[in-house]
Amino acid sequence: MIWKALRVGMAPLFVFATAGCEQARETAPNTQPPAKRPNVLLIVADDLGYSDIGSFGAQIATPTLDSLATEGLRLSNFHVLPTCSPSRSVLLSGMDNHRAGLGTMGELRTPEMEGYPGYAGHLNFEVAALPEVLQAGGYRTYMSGKWHLGSEEETVPHARGFEETFALVPGGGSHWADRRPLSPPQTMIYRRNGKVVESLPEDFYSTKYYTDVLLEWIGRDHSDGNPFFAFLSYTAPHDPLHAPKEYIDKYRGAFDEGWDVLRERRLQGLKDLGIVPADAKAFPRLANVPAWDEMSSEQRQHAARDMEVYAAMIDYMDEQIKRVFDELKRIGEYDNTMIIFLSDNGANGAMPTAYPGQAEEFLSTFDNRLENRGLANSYIEMGPGWAQASMSPSRMFKAFTSEGGIRAPLLVKVPGAVANAGGINHSFVHVRDIMPTILELAGIEHSQDFQGRQVQPLQGRSVLELFSGQAESPYAGADQVGYELFGLKAYIDGEWKILWMPPPFGKGEWELFNLQQDPAEMIDLSSEHPDRVEAMVALWEQYKVDNTVLDISLNLADTMK
Repeated sequence: MIWKALRVGMAPLFVFATAGCEQARETAPNTQPPAKRPNVLLIVADDLGYSDIGSFGAQIATPTLDSLATEGLRLSNFHVLPTCSPSRSVLLSGMDNHRAGLGTMGELRTPEMEGYPGYAGHLNFEVAALPEVLQAGGYRTYMSGKWHLGSEEETVPHARGFEETFALVPGGGSHWADRRPLSPPQTMIYRRNGKVVESLPEDFYSTKYYTDVLLEWIGRDHSDGNPFFAFLSYTAPHDPLHAPKEYIDKYRGAFDEGWDVLRERRLQGLKDLGIVPADAKAFPRLANVPAWDEMSSEQRQHAARDMEVYAAMIDYMDEQIKRVFDELKRIGEYDNTMIIFLSDNGANGAMPTAYPGQAEEFLSTFDNRLENRGLANSYIEMGPGWAQASMSPSRMFKAFTSEGGIRAPLLVKVPGAVANAGGINHSFVHVRDIMPTILELAGIEHSQDFQGRQVQPLQGRSVLELFSGQAESPYAGADQVGYELFGLKAYIDGEWKILWMPPPFGKGEWELFNLQQDPAEMIDLSSEHPDRVEAMVALWEQYKVDNTVLDISLNLADTMK
């Protein structure tokens, strides 16, 4: 049962929803107050791989998230978008990225995209953003961390429904106070409640500071009786990889056996947990990734250190999440808070030269000696070898519409008792369904007439019954979804998926996979089932029309160099 708070004139009207009826009544003095409305804590990790937390088979210490998994539900078949900002646009709008304004990333817009709201490069105004809707419904709204959905005053988070914000406006950069960007054309801009932050504390480290400011707001406001929506949007473990030295030291030697061994170890961990089938095989090491034993000793040392830093970032993030959980427990709000943890896309296998405008002159200014890797003034990344391990058994990684780019871990805890707490659900769930689910929990209706502007109706639908253990599967059609980004395409229909990627990543024609039998997308069944391919291509073509998808490709080959 859910209390739905609506506003009629100046007086609140509460609608009590049951399974079979709805009865409206106006609150009156001396009557029993309605149940306290739930809080929502949405935690997003940046470029975290599918198996990078303990509850998904990792050998990285994540006790906080593992505990969350035992209290709630693990979703093994959760799908997002291939890269950061498109994923976040869907998360905060309940709409396809082409409708929400991120048909491509803002950094990669081209002249032929001008005039198309779906390619605005920011969260457009044809959608009502989740924080806008929750704020209008009486929620306090907080956002701390990465935004990446607009950099102008009218498109930053403080202008899109967040009451309190400390936001990294672009997609990434240094995790330290030096604010060194991902590439020379970019600048690292932080905004606090819309205003540019001129300087950061000397001891700034992104993961800790994002947590600090969120705890400040929650602690300040918790006694006012209003529910809150908190969006804790970490930049960890996005490159450049940075972590406090003592956390890096904790993983010294942990990855000395190399990425081939780790890829198989992660796969076995997933099998042991029942997350992937016992007979699943990992997509093989890419041709441009050297075998570990063929690398020089120095190359292996550097590569192992990079993965040590990556693991340290995740370990540290887990400890900061514990601080938030501890505070919610201290103020008596933990049990009344929906907690959602996810990654925005697959692990990042791209090299730093993939960023627009990147130059060797810029990269040469960093100190990437072994003893400084992961510390201030270093610029390192995990690269394709480790990214494949983090995404095992999937094909490829971030930026691709294959499963390695779009499958992510999802942990959910809803207020109250969950019948199957600690369980794993294998139903297909898409990121477009997160916003409608939160709105149903909050008891807030989504209206196409939002604060004087017409917005599009939600494409996603609530899966609250699934998250709360009241249903084993989501609504009919939840497992039908189209994809396009950078000219890479896919359509999923239940256990079947068609995939189009150019050489050398694909065949340059539609391939067909049975994801249940072949999660690594290695066995192309298109020649055996031509009728199914034809029918699914027709579905993708309709998806293209419905969402105004443009035929614009981006050469991703350089991301692998």
